[in-house]
Amino acid sequence: MNAAAATPTSTPAETPVKTLYLIDASMYVFRAWHSMPDVFFDTDGNPVNAVHGFARFLLDFVEHTRASHAIAAFDIALTSSFRNAIYPAYKANRDPAPPELKRQFEYCRELAAAFGFTVLADAAYEADDLIGSVLQAMRGRGLHAVIVSADKDFGQLLDDGTEQWDYARGQRWGAAGVPARLGVEAHQVVDYLALTGDATDNIPGVPGIGAKGAAALLAHFGSLENLLARVDEVAFLRLRGAKSLAEKLHTHADAAWLSQRLARIALDAPVPGHPDGLLRRGADAAVLDALCEKLRIGPLTRTRAHQLLQATAEAAT
Repeated sequence: MNAAAATPTSTPAETPVKTLYLIDASMYVFRAWHSMPDVFFDTDGNPVNAVHGFARFLLDFVEHTRASHAIAAFDIALTSSFRNAIYPAYKANRDPAPPELKRQFEYCRELAAAFGFTVLADAAYEADDLIGSVLQAMRGRGLHAVIVSADKDFGQLLDDGTEQWDYARGQRWGAAGVPARLGVEAHQVVDYLALTGDATDNIPGVPGIGAKGAAALLAHFGSLENLLARVDEVAFLRLRGAKSLAEKLHTHADAAWLSQRLARIALDAPVPGHPDGLLRRGADAAVLDALCEKLRIGPLTRTRAHQLLQATAEAAT
């Protein structure tokens, strides 16, 4: 055998795929608000229990993931999003956040930025839209995306390169995991919500059509467009209450189209258009210390934050 032929051919090492974490930050602030005791106050005497809980979440997250690319998307568009212009009653059923929680949301945004996260918030777009728009902007950039949230609406964004992570429950799934949760495919989630509505966001849907009915209709017709184009066929399906379903769809077709517009996550919000804009930065020690002092975050947590954030920043370079 020729010695030269016996020499193994070297292959270039593959560049490891970076993971981009997209945190639905407001969800974790609300969780901290409801779970942390009212025993934490800033130097002015204002309650900061949600901030302390959110700080713990962020530190645990960084420790677990050592994320190099991450954003924290916040909701500040409760009554001012583009959806309110389409449908003024959108989220009108929600009580406004109390002043003491609004103040804490501001602190949480400052804290996430101090921890090196790219913080996104917009008066016209919700956190879901900011996350969806970052995903859209990063397609083809060689990043694996993980949406950190328990919100079912994100199912519509999942595909081969994107998965969802319910951090609190330790559950993680991709597009293939959506049917087990909602009974429909990932690409049908928007149409599913158009039919069922969403009481949390005050999206009307089609009155009288629930989760099972919506899933059965979409399994047969594939999409809302096909369903409403062939609505006369519904009454003849072998579904319980098929005739009633057909009547409801005839009567409330406009509500279904409206609900589809409201439920669809926007992909055109103003967000960074390059991966470098999503890099986690090293913590600014002076800024972090001043914020911790203001929030009365103890020395043990502060030291852990400095050490962990510095180690993560060095690993990312």
